[in-house]
Amino acid sequence: MPAGWSALASGGAGSKNVLCMPRSFSRFRLAAFAAILVAMAARAGAAADAHADTPAAATPAKVAVVFVIPVKGEIADPILYILRRGLKDAIAQKADLVVLDIDTLGGSAATALDMMDALDKYPGATLTYVNNKAMSAGAFISAATQEIWFVPKGVIGAAAVVSGTGEDIQETMRLKWTSFLRGKTRAASEGKGYRGDVLAAMIDKDFELKIGDKVIKPAGGLLTLTDEDAMKTYGSPPQPLLGAGIAKNLDDLLAKKFGAGGCVVTRLEVTWSEQLAVWLNALSPVLIGLGLLAFFLEVKLPSHGALAFAGAVLLGLVFLGHYVAGFSGHEPILVFALGLILVALELAFFHSAGFLGLVGLFMMLGSLVWALADIWPGGPAHWGAALAKPLDQVGLGVLIAMVLGVALAKFLPDSWFFDKLTVRSTVSSTSQPLPAEAAAVVGKPAEAATALAPSGYVMVEGRRYEAFCETGFVEKGVALRVVGVDNFRLIVTKP
Repeated sequence: MPAGWSALASGGAGSKNVLCMPRSFSRFRLAAFAAILVAMAARAGAAADAHADTPAAATPAKVAVVFVIPVKGEIADPILYILRRGLKDAIAQKADLVVLDIDTLGGSAATALDMMDALDKYPGATLTYVNNKAMSAGAFISAATQEIWFVPKGVIGAAAVVSGTGEDIQETMRLKWTSFLRGKTRAASEGKGYRGDVLAAMIDKDFELKIGDKVIKPAGGLLTLTDEDAMKTYGSPPQPLLGAGIAKNLDDLLAKKFGAGGCVVTRLEVTWSEQLAVWLNALSPVLIGLGLLAFFLEVKLPSHGALAFAGAVLLGLVFLGHYVAGFSGHEPILVFALGLILVALELAFFHSAGFLGLVGLFMMLGSLVWALADIWPGGPAHWGAALAKPLDQVGLGVLIAMVLGVALAKFLPDSWFFDKLTVRSTVSSTSQPLPAEAAAVVGKPAEAATALAPSGYVMVEGRRYEAFCETGFVEKGVALRVVGVDNFRLIVTKP
């Protein structure tokens, strides 16, 4: 999305600029727009050439790039959104380390698993900083990172699954969840010392954690570790039970990892935009349906751009919600805007037997699918799985638009809203049925009784007919000529 939507350091979403094409979009404006693009491309090429010709300077000492992503409060979708977006931004900026700043009592196990999956897709170095507590779901998420550091007196553990109200779940369900989570955390802990067994002791009250002859946690309870417990060493050769280090704060941790001043840090924060994105994403099919319907009505009704603006806002909310959720970047909305331009050009100028309009429509729908898909750099392992849900959502949106379109076609013409939206009331005569023979009107002069965009009404020999203008939008009162008949309307053009 455009940079104005979100500041990387804040994770917030701001305003959005939408490229709209009015019906009166002229060839001059199109040429000017193309000239600007060419000039920008030429300037970028010249800058690249100049950069290539510049002698290489002495390479300065590398400064590490670090992303700090907060995992604080209840584990829920807003935290998943900022984690996913932060990880993708870290890939784009070739970050050296991503730090999860964790302080949580837990939350949704399903969301925690989604966060573990996101961390598993990230190819770089990750680290958990237990900045007070990482309980329950927070312990699962910590297990998915490569190192776990602690603030003094930090604690981690007690990760058994409970109901949403904090009560114990039914025994069979508990055993199923316990088995699944033990397998999940064991897979995430491979090659990380005692971590797999430690997480098992946090999840399963019946698991006994024993290293050598030392019983650390007997069966019958859940394990919770302090920072000092996590740093105790066991075995031969000795290695810490869980922790990689203790740091009094994040700055201290980064100084120990990279030295004083050895890194530049980008800190993300959860804001209201993530909360808003939860609702927008839940309503995506409805927003898509209403947005597409608004664009269709703009073509059929002379609303002077009001419906097109409403459609742009509705679909803009879809792009915004999924950008904030970390699904898409800037590209889908640019593809959508280009598709919208092609559709507008088809209606206004070229009339390429629908070719440009069809390409533009597919670009618009494809960009929506792209925006809704969770695609990571390098592409998904299975495209079918990645696109299944987005295709369902866009398909449902198209179905909503079609159903509402049929309902409006039946009820809208007799409504007060339609009278206000169109200018048909300015013509006192009623629309006449088409003559039985097209030759009766073909070739005769006509006058636009309303604005045609490109559909509307014309007057021919004192009679009012529904018409479609081949030359695009024309204002009321413009002289036209009838060139054909298409089922229920006249085809007109400028003489």
